[in-house]
Amino acid sequence: MDAHEVKRVRAALALFVADVFASVPRKDQRAKGDCYLRGLMLDGRRKSIQAMAARLPDGNEQNLQQFVNQSTWDPEPVQRRIAERMLPLIRPTAWVINDVSVPKDGRMSAGVAPQYCGALGKRANCQVAVSVHAASDTASCPLQWRLFLPQEWASDTDRRAVTRIPPEVTHREKWRLALDMLDTLAAWGMTPPVVVADAAYGTNAYLRTALSEGGLAYVLSIRSDVSAHPFDAKPATPARNGPTGCWPQPRYRQAAPSVAALATGLGQGAFTPLTWRNGSRGDLRSRFAAVRVRPAGKAVERPIRAAASAEQGWWDGVLPDCWLLIEWPADADVPTDYWLSNLPADTPIAELVRLAKVRWRIEHDYRELKHGLGLDHFEGRSWPGWHHHVTLVTAAHAFLTEQRLAPKVPAPVSPSTKSSTPSRTS
Repeated sequence: MDAHEVKRVRAALALFVADVFASVPRKDQRAKGDCYLRGLMLDGRRKSIQAMAARLPDGNEQNLQQFVNQSTWDPEPVQRRIAERMLPLIRPTAWVINDVSVPKDGRMSAGVAPQYCGALGKRANCQVAVSVHAASDTASCPLQWRLFLPQEWASDTDRRAVTRIPPEVTHREKWRLALDMLDTLAAWGMTPPVVVADAAYGTNAYLRTALSEGGLAYVLSIRSDVSAHPFDAKPATPARNGPTGCWPQPRYRQAAPSVAALATGLGQGAFTPLTWRNGSRGDLRSRFAAVRVRPAGKAVERPIRAAASAEQGWWDGVLPDCWLLIEWPADADVPTDYWLSNLPADTPIAELVRLAKVRWRIEHDYRELKHGLGLDHFEGRSWPGWHHHVTLVTAAHAFLTEQRLAPKVPAPVSPSTKSSTPSRTS
């Protein structure tokens, strides 16, 4: 936005800030929040605090630095209020689990380490954040963020002290951080229609099991080497080895093939051309097939066996079934993409495809978050500063999304703005 556009929405922005930052106790802090949001939205190549302060007529670098890096305001009630405003507006088709990486110099920014950096496509020194977004075909909005803390930070007391990482925060795998965020949102009374994620998350059987046990539907991308039995495969129990031998356990006698092998075995004739949405260059169309399968592997079997043994003392060996969705484009020699879904067996294939492909929306909005609103421009090093910055970027993105979707519709009132929310730092 240029200076004229920012000036035009100042009144609406003031109302937005008053509502979203109602949990921030001091009036001067809320004023700095308003200033920071205008700096993020104002045109400019760099959205560091120094650069924004120079562009704003009321910008004060020292004040903004203090507000983001030293102030103790809690970002979680702000994130909650943003979610409360945005979910009714976006009416999401799904919630999307995602992560984003930010290349960094040095080793003193919270969570920085040599690790895979998606922004560079290789292993590099960077920070990685996991996020959950509400998404529809028309808009998306981040609901929660977690900064990933690599294992090397768990016991590095010196760097933890310098970057002000709370003692209760330790290393957790990214998929566990995603589940933590879903738990936080559930505690706020917010439940996803469907959970969607790329293969880095969907291939993880523990994540899929946790979602199913939590009663959450999912459509998750997986790698081609994930193994699954055909739907009609049945476990068998071999004969007992003599009168004193142990009773054998039922199990599948054939090794589970990969989903790639299952897909190839279907043949091209099993794939149906489908259009899932209209893109900027016309209809987006490909060929798909959906079959019921039984995902296999020890990570799948262990919790099922344990639950069955605890409940009834034995397990019949039958693995639960779910959807395997496969994409095989007409110009490809082999299938290219795979998804697993625990949606009901009567779910139409067109609905599976629509949900599998909804992730495009957050990739679209990520361009605005990163390049337009400075998500990856934060130059501070502290844990609180990073969480303040991403919350402010989320607020700026939410305000712009509201202006695009419903500029004259008042936000729904929520009790969370009238009472304090317990602080939670993770």
